Amino acid sequence: MSYLNILGKALLSVSMVLFGAAASAQSWPTKPIRLVIPFAPGGGTDILARVLAPRLSELLGQPIVVDNKPGASSIIGSQIVAQAPADGYTLLMVDSSILVNPGLRNNLPYDTLKAFTPISHLAVGPVILVVNPSVPAQNLAELVKLAKAKPGELFYGSGGNGASTHLAGELFKMAAGINIGHAPFKGTGEAMAAVMGGQVPMTFTGISSAKQPVEAGRLRALAMTGDRRQPSMPDVPTFAEAGLKGVDASSHWGLLGPAGMPANIVNQLNAAVNKVLAETAIQTRVAGLGFDVKGGPPADHIKLMEVEIEKWRKVIQTAGIKVN
Repeated sequence: MSYLNILGKALLSVSMVLFGAAASAQSWPTKPIRLVIPFAPGGGTDILARVLAPRLSELLGQPIVVDNKPGASSIIGSQIVAQAPADGYTLLMVDSSILVNPGLRNNLPYDTLKAFTPISHLAVGPVILVVNPSVPAQNLAELVKLAKAKPGELFYGSGGNGASTHLAGELFKMAAGINIGHAPFKGTGEAMAAVMGGQVPMTFTGISSAKQPVEAGRLRALAMTGDRRQPSMPDVPTFAEAGLKGVDASSHWGLLGPAGMPANIVNQLNAAVNKVLAETAIQTRVAGLGFDVKGGPPADHIKLMEVEIEKWRKVIQTAGIKVN
């Protein structure tokens, strides 16, 4: 067989492989899509996924199967997606834990900025500072004044060492220049119960957890993160409105895929997500969870991840936070 014949067959084989890959990408999706949630059912990420998945399924023309893979602060489920084929059939919906973990753990089984393809920023949820009604501070300025008058005597509860509520407390300390202690609990629910029971004076939590006890008078809300007040709790000012800038501890939710996903699949997914997030019914349901919908192009999501990872890395280093 001549050299030209061999070369011709090799080029034909390569062309067929490339054509097959292109055709496959162009016809995506042709089978169900697995959406991995790296948390147990019932949490904020799981609920958000089950709000968005049915409409995304309708737009894409294939079932979206929500698959909960909890453990290790989202690492187990995230690793499953990082190791999956980059064909658009295995996706990950995750909150800010994936942005915090690089600063907390030196032994992650993946490089967060290299192992995933960002598809879309989905939502952002403010964090609220709440205190027991017995605390002699009616607003944020009075709480900061109280903390400065009693350095080291006040404590805030959190959902555990390294949890988002722990990091929110440390960011608050840094921004306000105060010395308050950290009281970790086994979950945000325990921290909330401790504040309502008077064991610790304050904690940080989401709107969905804070709204009812605040309205019932069991907690007092002093401020929330974000750049605007939330319609579901309109009487609670933002930290900036209350006179304290730099407490940007809001949680972010995003949709990711494995690294190397074809651009046309990423763009198709991004367009579908943005269309769903623009629907009034979806925005109303998401707002009821205490979130704001976001959306936008993949490039914005990439930038957000870079900024948030670096921000939390600095907070963790400054506070000396370590996890086992």
